[in-house]
Amino acid sequence: MRIAFVFPGQGSQSVGMLSGFAGNATVEGVLARADAALGFSISNLIAEGPAETLGLTVNTQPAMLAASVAFYEAWRAAGGRTPDVTAGHSLGEYSALTAAGVFTLEDAVRLVRFRAEAMQSAVPVGTGGMAAVIGLSDDEVLAACEEARAVGAVEAVNFNAPGQVVVAGEKAALARAIECVKARGARRAIELPVSAPFHSSLLKPAAEQLAKRLAETLVSVPTLPVIANVDAELHTTPDAIRAKLAAQAASPVQWVKTIERMKAEGVTDVVECGPGKVLVGLVRRIAPEMNLHSINDQASLDALIQKLA
Repeated sequence: MRIAFVFPGQGSQSVGMLSGFAGNATVEGVLARADAALGFSISNLIAEGPAETLGLTVNTQPAMLAASVAFYEAWRAAGGRTPDVTAGHSLGEYSALTAAGVFTLEDAVRLVRFRAEAMQSAVPVGTGGMAAVIGLSDDEVLAACEEARAVGAVEAVNFNAPGQVVVAGEKAALARAIECVKARGARRAIELPVSAPFHSSLLKPAAEQLAKRLAETLVSVPTLPVIANVDAELHTTPDAIRAKLAAQAASPVQWVKTIERMKAEGVTDVVECGPGKVLVGLVRRIAPEMNLHSINDQASLDALIQKLA
């Protein structure tokens, strides 16, 4: 048995997402450290909301990272085995790297809040967006984006699962891309409730800001293998990790290739470590032969420790 831990990104947050760990001293300790590093109570926002405030990317990113790392630290404190390999989807890559000791928790929550600010400021609110395309091959989606670029910037940015690709770009080009994918036979094309065209080339200014911030941030050699979003490769030097993370802000998330890399590494079991169950759903479509698990609360954590012992 070889185990991979995967860490979710934005969209999996919810008010009360840590309530299943009430009274867990490890989780409370992680949240207290995150609060101190940020200078405000992210733990209170996670526990009580409101959902609209938690859903702002400058809050969502540190909240999801703190929650996911808290889940992981609780797993380790309870005697859970060390994963053989890890990865995270978009923002979740920062959680994976924190679990692997690349960042301290304090540096990580401040870094992803900066990342959120940089990503939001790169494209004015309302001028760009994203849409999920269901039921079309990658090549068809890429061809539709090529067609839509006649009216502006738009590109495929998340290769999430076979027949599930997210596109992002300028509003007019995005609308044209939605028309183009539907004309090519997409089952659905749904605009997503996001405030910027994340992972598109329009976010290059954010990638440049992140590169400067990462250059000033302590980056340690990972204690666990972490598969990078941008190329589905394992990077072990601090400079390579910095370069891939900066590029990630304005590059597609290669999630299908990430899971295929896990298969190549001999992974048999995948554990989603963090709020929600989005990633196990995607992995099921990419690699149905894998055993899938998720940690949502103390009870699921305790049961999984026994199962994977």
